[in-house]
Amino acid sequence: MDCKNRIISNDYADLIVDFDLEVNDLENTAGDFCFYQIEDNLRIFYANREELPDLSVSDYRYLYLPACYGLMQNGEIDENRIFDARALEETGILRVQRAPLALTGLGCVFACIDSGIDYTNPVFRRSDGSSRILAIWDQEDQSGTPPQGFLYGSEYNAEMINLALQSDNPRAIVPVNDITGRHGTALASIAAGSSLDEGALFTGAAPNADIVVVKLKQAKQYLKEYYLIPEETPCYQENDIMTALKYVTEFARILERPVCICLGLGTSYGDHAGNSLLERYINRLSTLRNVAVVLPAGNEGNARHHFQAVFSGEDNFNERVAEIRVDENNRGFFAEIWGSVPSLFRISLRSPGGEEIRDISFRLNTTRVYSFIYSDTLVTVDALLVEQISGQQLVVMRFENPSAGIWSVGIRLEEAGVPAVCDIWLPIRAFLNSEVSFQEPTSYNTLTMPSTAGSSMCVAAYNPVTGGFYQESGRGFTRSGIIKPDFAAPGVDVSAVNGGISGTGAAAALAAGATLQFMQWAVIEKNKPLINGTEIKNYFIRGARRDSNLDWPNRELGYGKLDIYEAFEVLRRI
Repeated sequence: MDCKNRIISNDYADLIVDFDLEVNDLENTAGDFCFYQIEDNLRIFYANREELPDLSVSDYRYLYLPACYGLMQNGEIDENRIFDARALEETGILRVQRAPLALTGLGCVFACIDSGIDYTNPVFRRSDGSSRILAIWDQEDQSGTPPQGFLYGSEYNAEMINLALQSDNPRAIVPVNDITGRHGTALASIAAGSSLDEGALFTGAAPNADIVVVKLKQAKQYLKEYYLIPEETPCYQENDIMTALKYVTEFARILERPVCICLGLGTSYGDHAGNSLLERYINRLSTLRNVAVVLPAGNEGNARHHFQAVFSGEDNFNERVAEIRVDENNRGFFAEIWGSVPSLFRISLRSPGGEEIRDISFRLNTTRVYSFIYSDTLVTVDALLVEQISGQQLVVMRFENPSAGIWSVGIRLEEAGVPAVCDIWLPIRAFLNSEVSFQEPTSYNTLTMPSTAGSSMCVAAYNPVTGGFYQESGRGFTRSGIIKPDFAAPGVDVSAVNGGISGTGAAAALAAGATLQFMQWAVIEKNKPLINGTEIKNYFIRGARRDSNLDWPNRELGYGKLDIYEAFEVLRRI
């Protein structure tokens, strides 16, 4: 079997690895596998699952197992909502579109890595009817030719897209669509939609930017089953996101054009400190010349999916108890428990029926499965004393067919004297088929990954009508204390081409459009031609609007509300 078929086959497991020297040995080793290189010391392995142990944290490095990511949209798209430019006005985007700056993203590239795009919509065309989309890589469609240097999916260039638009049956030529929630279409239109009827009918933030799209393929079935993700839920693998990031950055590099990447996805899996391999890759991209990455803060701020136990150092032997409410007919869920260094933790588990498992130690470094007499629940526990990248203690608990009621997780320290923190995160809402939540949650540290990547832009959301913080928006800071989110943008009923959309994905799309405007001024107009995404982020932070009644930075809004016009005013005053 060639590597392409291994990549798309559910019979092959995907692993993300960060080593180099061992590859030379593996190439001469018998085995049913192949690998694809993202960059130096970052590779994706595709190996026959029959030759591998079952998925578990103890049998694989935690960071080698691809996490699954969901769309950062809250609720359905409101198709009845007419175009409202309030969000564009709030962020200074419309003001910057007008003279004297007249910044519309001209010469820049917007990269949308998401659920796909409705490329036939007029909002993605020029006034002559031709497409503003330079290329689409559809990772799911295997009928065409992959991009050069990539092994799967089908790439459709501008010539093919324009030929399709002239046809009576466009999708017979370019079979790309966006039926999964139309999320990618919405975000692309917010960031870079064309100006229709001189902006009266619609306009995006950067209406003259060119567009590159990656339609991510759905996660493999074996991974969705491992993470107990509902069958119908849109779900994307970490490694496919990595290859998408490589594709769009190389595409823009060949064109010698600045690119802003919007990744409207998130997950609760990980240490919430920016240490995943995806976040480390994003950090490197964000420091490249003329590349920026914009990420949503997530919609978990009000989901009741985070619990934090704090030990002062004096009362460390007192147990902290996290109570998890599970509704009826829940298929199952993951809970990740991260304990701070250097403390040693033990946990206990109590079922709704009163059965108890005591002293589950972080020292296990093995997989244990616990069953219960009075229910069909199986709880699989993996524990690591030292997770390989963060150095934190980690327990991963997999609840399969959990009984409805209150599950209690007890946390205590093995020794006193050192202040300690232990955090538990549940999956994002979209990855649960019924309600699972903490009885006494902690609303902070609810950012979704990869928004905790330090060099990228992490965007929270607020309501542009009331001016208030959007309660669903993820709150900072990171677990390591890095200031995230960086700033906030409108994220409630934001006008997209297919209706009003809420969530931090929409806020990130607005920030991406503002970034394209800034890139036009900096790179295309040669005011700061070597700029990178980290620098642009800090210009935006300096121009952000901050209420004098609040302390800054804060966990909800970061350094304030995005205002690109004020960012230019700061530059003018220097």
